[in-house]
Amino acid sequence: MDYQARLKAPFGVLGIRIQDGVLAAIDFLPAGTPPLSPRDSMAAQVCVQLRAYLDDPNFRFDLPLKPEGTPFRNRVWQALQEIPAGETRSYGELAQSLHSAPRAVGQACGDNPIPIVIPCHRLVAKNGGLGGFMHGTADSSLDIKKWLLRHERAIA
Repeated sequence: MDYQARLKAPFGVLGIRIQDGVLAAIDFLPAGTPPLSPRDSMAAQVCVQLRAYLDDPNFRFDLPLKPEGTPFRNRVWQALQEIPAGETRSYGELAQSLHSAPRAVGQACGDNPIPIVIPCHRLVAKNGGLGGFMHGTADSSLDIKKWLLRHERAIA
């Protein structure tokens, strides 16, 4: 994958992809992946804002985004950006507000190309469990979700 930057984070490395001058994707990469200094000004701006979020969970991103998805997925991703740091919603709650089904919302979350900035980690299971993250329930992906929610003080 061709990244314009790779930023070290407490839970691994964030691969940053820029397309047409806007943020197109953030990928979670293994901890041993070497960092990569930003290759352009937009990648540098993304790194500055991600570092600010990692320092302060209440930081509000102000980046031009280009998530590629269906109109439904874009509606889900827009709704996710309205959930404040430190709060969560259940998949069902978000689905109800969008007149959809929890499973469809979960699929859209798993397909989110810009995690953290589009905070899909703020959706949890109705019973209070974590649910999934990045189309998985493996320890490694859930560890990232737990870290993000603890960072935002949404879970203990």
